[in-house]
Amino acid sequence: MAAAGASSYSLTAYGRLLRDNRDFRLLWFSQVVSELGDWLYAVAIYSLLLELTGQAKSVGFAVVLQLLPQVFMVPTAGVLNDRLSRRSVMIFADLCRIFIVLAMIFVKTASMVWLVWILLFLETVMWALFEPGRSAIIPNLARNKDEILVANALSSSTWAINLAIGSGIGGLIAFKFGRDTVFVLNALSFALSAALLWRMKLRETHADHLPPFRVIDLIDFKPVWEGIQYVRRDARMLATLMVKAGMGLLGAHWVLLPIFGERVFPIAGSGTLSMSLLFGARGVGALIGSFASGYWARNDESRMRAGILYAFLLAAVSYSALAFAPSLASACLTVAIGHAGSSMAWVYSTTMLQGMTGDRFRGRVFSADFGGLFLVMSAVSYAAGQLVDLGIGVRALAFATGLLGLVPAATWLASQRLWKR
Repeated sequence: MAAAGASSYSLTAYGRLLRDNRDFRLLWFSQVVSELGDWLYAVAIYSLLLELTGQAKSVGFAVVLQLLPQVFMVPTAGVLNDRLSRRSVMIFADLCRIFIVLAMIFVKTASMVWLVWILLFLETVMWALFEPGRSAIIPNLARNKDEILVANALSSSTWAINLAIGSGIGGLIAFKFGRDTVFVLNALSFALSAALLWRMKLRETHADHLPPFRVIDLIDFKPVWEGIQYVRRDARMLATLMVKAGMGLLGAHWVLLPIFGERVFPIAGSGTLSMSLLFGARGVGALIGSFASGYWARNDESRMRAGILYAFLLAAVSYSALAFAPSLASACLTVAIGHAGSSMAWVYSTTMLQGMTGDRFRGRVFSADFGGLFLVMSAVSYAAGQLVDLGIGVRALAFATGLLGLVPAATWLASQRLWKR
């Protein structure tokens, strides 16, 4: 890829993309409202589980249910997003999530926690259908290669802002108005997201050459095998697919941050607000990393590859430092720095994969991309929850998480020889 000027990745570039590209603007607005609702909802769910069960492993299991089903959905989600209109698949997922989220209102006692598990599983299945389609559709909306990186950086920045704002005010809303209010707001966000996607006028051509879709195609392994063979032909693509799986090794933060908030840095005897601040710091860091990604790489692939290595190292050092944080403020700082790194790795790996992958295969490739991330993250999160309940200190686990982050850094460094051939 040719290098571009720094001005191509300025705030002006983001504004120009949103002003001039109607379909991307609608996709972006859809992301804003639905993700804000998601982060309001996440804090409410974790605090609800800790309140009703008193066990860290309940949060770990919730994270597993928010992640692991996406791994099993990889073949189906990939095939659906490569055989049907990706916009239609996303709208369907949003409409289903309206009713799934509203059903959380019925969970009032410890005896009803089983319903949380079912609803989290169903919501995750819908997310697994939605997100690969969103990633796969961005190159079709962008008008040139520079816009692809700008669009990915803006999407990642938006995710970070939504995390910072949503998790920050989610605790406040739940504290002031109750969790039911949070669940209703999240349901409304999915309804608005579906309406925005409906207004898109994108012409999708990825399935034009294929026969009409049949239900039996969902159990036909040929498209999945075709996707596997496609990835196997390019070792660099396979290595890039492993980047998000490497980020998954830092997934213990899903358990660490709620426990740090609840047990290490509670505010006025409650962990809800401190949990919100820690998740908000994660969002602030991701926002910084997303904005920095364009300035650093400037659409130069070699700089993106170097940036992924630096990002892994930054995240590893920061989570090791979290183990020694003396105050909530210092803990928020280390979390922000760590997630600035992981956000950069996300933007670069996504942009590289979009450039490597043909439109016909993007649904399957991005389903596999997310599948690797969530498989590793769910295993690490579940183990973290179990270890906390077994008496392992949360600070010791934070330090171990940082050390674990050195593994993907070393693996990515070793894979760079593939680009020298």
